[in-house]
Amino acid sequence: MKKLLYGNTEGLRNTQIKIIENLYQYQTLPEYIADPELVRDLVRLSHETKRQIGILIDRNGKILHVIVGDSQGIVIPVISDYMAHPGKLKGLRLVHTHLKEEPLTRDDLTDLALLRLDYITAICTRQDGEPGLLFSAHILPDEDSDPYKVLNPITIEDLRINCLDRILALESELTRKNSLYRPESGQENAFLINAVTLDQKDTSASIDELKELCKTSHINVIGTVIQKRKLIDPKFVVGKGKLSEIVIQAIQKHATLLIFDRELTSSQIRSITDFVEMKVIDRTQLILDIFAKQAKSREGKFQVELAQLEYILPRLITKNTAMSRLTGGIGGRGPGETKLEINRRRVREKIDRLKNEIGKIRKQRRQQKSMRNKKGLPVISIVGYTNAGKSTLLNTLTQSNIIAANRLFATLDPSSRRLRFPKDVEVIITDTVGFIQNLPKDLMEAFHATLDELLDADVILHVIDISNPRYKQQKETVEQILKNLKLNTIPTLFVFNKMDRVELDTFDDQWLLNQGISISATQKQTLKPLVDKLESMITIF
Repeated sequence: MKKLLYGNTEGLRNTQIKIIENLYQYQTLPEYIADPELVRDLVRLSHETKRQIGILIDRNGKILHVIVGDSQGIVIPVISDYMAHPGKLKGLRLVHTHLKEEPLTRDDLTDLALLRLDYITAICTRQDGEPGLLFSAHILPDEDSDPYKVLNPITIEDLRINCLDRILALESELTRKNSLYRPESGQENAFLINAVTLDQKDTSASIDELKELCKTSHINVIGTVIQKRKLIDPKFVVGKGKLSEIVIQAIQKHATLLIFDRELTSSQIRSITDFVEMKVIDRTQLILDIFAKQAKSREGKFQVELAQLEYILPRLITKNTAMSRLTGGIGGRGPGETKLEINRRRVREKIDRLKNEIGKIRKQRRQQKSMRNKKGLPVISIVGYTNAGKSTLLNTLTQSNIIAANRLFATLDPSSRRLRFPKDVEVIITDTVGFIQNLPKDLMEAFHATLDELLDADVILHVIDISNPRYKQQKETVEQILKNLKLNTIPTLFVFNKMDRVELDTFDDQWLLNQGISISATQKQTLKPLVDKLESMITIF
């Protein structure tokens, strides 16, 4: 079977193309960087065409790809069959020509580090068309130094360097070092990335929240980078050069996952995953992953799966490397994890089926509401930022046992309980899914069936964690979501939770505290003022 050339063949004569294709016939012995005769032919062809020419050689000495570049460099093709897993090298070495007598370039060394190549070698072309010095480099296993080592130049007579033995020794040391940082089973080592054009303070808060999301999803965060930019790069978010630096740093720290603190467009995901041989997800995928893990009810699972498919649909392309890398892991969890690389038609069909099922659930909810309205029971709905203490408050008020944990989105499915006030007034009190800044649009739309419960609320309890340094920002986020849902006209009572963790007398916003009720949701004795206030508000209706 004829093997094709990669790269820039435009302008080459057919005879030149055939001669370059003949390079595939060479075989290199394991102890050589490359066969000496092959090196001479590479230089001769490069001198004749005025283009850099490169070859990718596997560990058996077989040439897998011949690449034609231009006078400045070559572009290495995506090789999905040769992935550099943590603690391993790619299993390929690159040998290519330079048209001048110059050492390895920054681009050469970046390719070496990014792609985890076994070796990279540049052959200088002398003015007479003969091979000059050869410059080589390899990966270094020590994360505290440069990611690579540039070797002393050699000549064509020095190609026999026990190449394969050196590569295997390097990989053995890499594997040993990586085992020291290997996360627990099912976990990932993640590097967090964002580019901002906004205030640095808000961005730090967003990254801190992303860390909490990672904690909820059992992801080990090993590093973060925030880059200030005038404009977000439309392809690589932080720019291609900066992304190279970040990825090399992440690899050195034994990261297995990159997480962007923003929603990536389909073109950005495609560009980044074509450039980086590592799993890449965005903030939205992480949140969807958490929801998929936390959903317990049939309704919750339907809603999460719908949100996942709505997110995936515009990002589905033929042989999407971004999607294939996620199957079965972080960012690919939940109902759709068995096969993310499915065609658009099947996704649309599944979306339609889920919407029909959720429509049936909405109908059932309307019937339940109708029955509840006939009984004339007032409804109190608890809302708030995730992890503000909503479920804990509902448990304490109603002596229930709903899951409440110190992590984001500990409870996903809504819960309703009856509450009887001292004056023998009975109400329905409901707990809803927690909100978060930049809550994915697809998730908001999918959860409309759940959030519709809020439409029938007579009173909304907005729970705010005043022990959180970002409580004002969180309060504003929830208020904006309520406004978007057109729920801002319903009487709302602010409930300032975790009063036992702050000094109320010296609190930074006394005026705000006076606009609501301060409580500690875990201490029933602190809830009496809240119960009295709610009872007075309900009796108005």
